Amino acid sequence: MLSLRPRALAGLRRAQSRLDSPPGWICPGCRTGFAAVRRWNSSQKPAGSGEKPYYITTPIFYVNAAPHIGHLYTMVLADVVKRWQQIKGKEAYLCTGTDEHGMKIQRAASKHGMEPKEFCDGNSIKFRELAAAANISNDFFIRTTDQEHKDAVSQFWLHLKHATPESLGLYKGVHEGWYCVSDECFYPADLVQPSIVPQTGRKIMVSTETDNEVEWVKEETWFFPLTKYKDALLKLYDENPDWIKPAHRMAEARDWIENHLEDLSVTRPASRLSWGIPDPEDPSQTIYVWVDALINYITKAGYGSKWHSAKDDMGIWPADLQVIGKDILRFHTIYWPALLMALGLPVSKGFLCHNHWTMSNRKMSKSLGNVVNPFFAVQRWGIDPLRYFLMRNASLNKDMSYSNQQIGAVYVKELQANIGNLFYRIAKPKASVRWSTLEALAAYRNGEFDAWIENNATSDVDATYFSLEGHLAESPAAICREMDDYNTSGAIREIFELLRETNRYVTDAKPWDIVKLQGAESRTLLNWVIFNCAEALRIAGILLQPIMPTKASELLDALGVRPDRRTVEFAAKGKDADYGTESKPVEPAPRMSKWDTLFPPTPSAELSDDELTEHLRVALLDKTRNKMNQMAELLAMEARMGEEAVAKFLADVHAAKTSTP
Repeated sequence: MLSLRPRALAGLRRAQSRLDSPPGWICPGCRTGFAAVRRWNSSQKPAGSGEKPYYITTPIFYVNAAPHIGHLYTMVLADVVKRWQQIKGKEAYLCTGTDEHGMKIQRAASKHGMEPKEFCDGNSIKFRELAAAANISNDFFIRTTDQEHKDAVSQFWLHLKHATPESLGLYKGVHEGWYCVSDECFYPADLVQPSIVPQTGRKIMVSTETDNEVEWVKEETWFFPLTKYKDALLKLYDENPDWIKPAHRMAEARDWIENHLEDLSVTRPASRLSWGIPDPEDPSQTIYVWVDALINYITKAGYGSKWHSAKDDMGIWPADLQVIGKDILRFHTIYWPALLMALGLPVSKGFLCHNHWTMSNRKMSKSLGNVVNPFFAVQRWGIDPLRYFLMRNASLNKDMSYSNQQIGAVYVKELQANIGNLFYRIAKPKASVRWSTLEALAAYRNGEFDAWIENNATSDVDATYFSLEGHLAESPAAICREMDDYNTSGAIREIFELLRETNRYVTDAKPWDIVKLQGAESRTLLNWVIFNCAEALRIAGILLQPIMPTKASELLDALGVRPDRRTVEFAAKGKDADYGTESKPVEPAPRMSKWDTLFPPTPSAELSDDELTEHLRVALLDKTRNKMNQMAELLAMEARMGEEAVAKFLADVHAAKTSTP
């Protein structure tokens, strides 16, 4: 199991320079009209370059609590998409970060007896550390408390006020309605219903969408005329039927536009909400947290510092893909495009809306004690196996279930047995056999297989030796189709099937028997079998890089694949003939340690995280108080004694120590 070692944060880019212009300044040419609203222009690209870089974003995560496994999943999903674009040969950028303003933060900080900024600082760093621990290749980490972001929001706000035609920009009024602090939004009356707090019997009103409490609010506010953008939003949806994936989320957003659209209250009185970005022209009003938050995506793209309108070079904007959870669909796919339209800016090219994670098919809840700590999960399983599981079990159509038992089964069957064991059978054979991937690739380069196939085309050569051909030919394209459609689960299933067929092929072809035969033709047959298996491993290794970047790199390194030949272009049989490693068996052959394998032992999956932690604490406390050292000690015990014996030993020690008076 991999230890959790903090990765250097040097790759995170420094904040861009702050705006030099005074808050009330409106740049020339920014007075846009509604006629400027149109579909995005995919041909927009940085000056003097080729294709516009691929830009992908995660939501910015709310810092009212510590990260959970859902945050990790969202980060990994976006990172996988970014890395996929990179191995397709594209320049790509990923933005993530934290959302730090609003009533919920203000109240949470007060509850902890802290100033809001101090509270945000403590929780934001946890999300940055999670991104580092999860090997997320983010180029930007934004905080909405960053000065560059505050400047961008002020600039955007002034444009909304002054650079839009009459009736399409902000207007002032009095708002009455049901407001939910937990969701940071107003709900229409038809989406509110009575409820009762079970613990106290108190009667409350709740949102029918989230079941969170709402309160009646009446206040002076600025409004954004969202209803005026209804036709433009529906036209956007009509012209881009795949703009939101999956399709049922597109239908959900369309239904909201058609049946629930209201003008949007976009400020709160500073007397009630002080923790936020003030209206630069009216300090008595605080800008609505969702307007503030959504602008982060263009802050890091250079809005307000490098460019101010669609007439400028917008660099990496528009975003190519924005990854969001199902609970924030409306804000991103209705409010956000309408706000961009108001300024004549291109909208994002697409949204990927995912579902939520449950714990063993039960909703994660602190009160139930089943919230998964992502940092402990990384320690327990290693980040690449955990990334593999999250992407394997990902679903855009239903909530996903997390359990250690599921991860343990996947780890043993698909990683240790299907990938790891195949690799050692082919690339690291036992001392009793004499083959190597280097020799097999040399045979391919020299054309030995062509002559052999031609000579045996009409002979009685066992069809087993050709039974992997169809899979090698079809799998790469199938995997690429799934990845291009953001279906990581489908892509992993295709990779698994390719490698499972390769394991079957090895078992049927029996290279350990062929190697005992004499003669050049038998040697060619042996190399043919090893070549096919090596190609399956190489192709799988290339296409697994976005999902398991470290393990895939180790696999490709061990196969001798050059770094410049690890792109999708080379992920097909015969595309790379210049790899392979020498096999140098040693007599007598040393037994390989489990610790030196690609996927080493992990703690028993039958123990919950809490049970494992407690057993480690009780059983190993005499040896070390360091939790990671305890975990390492446990793995060493399992390697020596076996999982069942260690589990019994720990249970016995635990029972003895806890029963001692």
